[in-house]
Amino acid sequence: MPTSPRQIVTALVTTVFGYSLMQTVVVPALGLLTRELRTTPAWSAWILSAFLLSSAVLTPLLGRLGDLYGKRRVMVGVLAAYAVGMAGAALAQDIAQLIAARVVQGAALAVVPLSMAILREALPRQRLASAMGLVSGIVGAGAGAGLVVGGLLADRLSWRYLFVLGALLALISLGMVARWVPRGERAASGGLDVPGSLLLGLSLVAVLLALTQGPSWGWSSAPVLGLFALGALLAAALLVLERRRSDALIDVAELTDRPMLATHLAALLFGAGSYFFYVAIPLFAQQQPGPDGAGFGASVTVAGLLMLPGMLAIIPAGMAVGRISEAFSSRWPLAIGFLAMAAGSALIAMAHGAYWHHLVFYGMVGTGSGLVMGALPKLIADIVPPARTGTANGLNNIARTVGGVVGSQLAAAVIASGSGGRAVAVPDSAFTILFWLAGGVAVLGVAVSPYAVRVLRTVPA
Repeated sequence: MPTSPRQIVTALVTTVFGYSLMQTVVVPALGLLTRELRTTPAWSAWILSAFLLSSAVLTPLLGRLGDLYGKRRVMVGVLAAYAVGMAGAALAQDIAQLIAARVVQGAALAVVPLSMAILREALPRQRLASAMGLVSGIVGAGAGAGLVVGGLLADRLSWRYLFVLGALLALISLGMVARWVPRGERAASGGLDVPGSLLLGLSLVAVLLALTQGPSWGWSSAPVLGLFALGALLAAALLVLERRRSDALIDVAELTDRPMLATHLAALLFGAGSYFFYVAIPLFAQQQPGPDGAGFGASVTVAGLLMLPGMLAIIPAGMAVGRISEAFSSRWPLAIGFLAMAAGSALIAMAHGAYWHHLVFYGMVGTGSGLVMGALPKLIADIVPPARTGTANGLNNIARTVGGVVGSQLAAAVIASGSGGRAVAVPDSAFTILFWLAGGVAVLGVAVSPYAVRVLRTVPA
């Protein structure tokens, strides 16, 4: 019996929600994990960094495998590995085992580009934009919900239940995808670009490792500068290699095409701007009011709830992308989204001393985020042929991941400079700078948006 579009979308929304929830659910529990696993803050930071590095390396490779051998087949394999990684984390006895489990879990980022590719194959064109917007919105909404759920589970039960929940969600998603998502067809020809995948993975590891370790090693230290240089050299070698291959993982002409380049730059800016808020709002909420009154002294759970309206706004905004695109053009949802993010950032920078400021102004940021997240996969679908949908969306998600690492490290640097590196209250001026930085990044996104225009490509992959 053939499945309906509603069943397909339900399976993919559930899958993406499970991934995005677990992306941030460990954030409120980092301090608890540091104590219970008897480790240091430097090692506990790798609980996040290992996940990001693994995601960056595996996502484009898994997206290409989906284009070559079928999206559903690859997604089922990813979800199975994800469930194993979650079970391993729940049973971890030390920090090394937990980090190893997080490396396995990093494969799950691939469910986002694979979902976009499945939607493009399985849904009628008139339903595609709203479905892509819904799935994109779930990424942001799930990340926000993870902050709340993580706080509740860590406060009331045990950190191990964070990963038990992740394993259950992975198994539920696996069953729904296996039952409701159609097999699809092999859209791409050629083979797997192993050398290109290896060079891309190593270059991303070098750059992201430099970004994550920069604050502790020193930005001007030889290891950090060496890693940046190594990443640049590997990226240059990758471009040279990919120009010569017929089955290249990265289509260099596609990557340097102005709309595609603008779309990836928009994803990077969005990732950076989002993480300013992920760092600043929970920290402000949980901090005991300092000499200048900065902070609410709230619990972890309340800190997450402050972000919830903004996260909930992402879903309807993402679903509105199709209607806005039809009424105007494909470029407008992206521009309007960044504009709403800039406005909300400016307002919260000027006024953030009351709970309602965060609830209302971050709600504006969330609305803009939904439009941006919904617009990006639609713009990619307009640019690339169907045979490269999974790969192109995978690279776009990597751009957003890199942006998130940049944003989180910049936020950490601002907080450290504001507190003088001491265990004292972060001054209000540091939070104000973070919110203005988020607004500035969003303004750059507005400037980039007109260049991410629709370009139909008919050249086969």
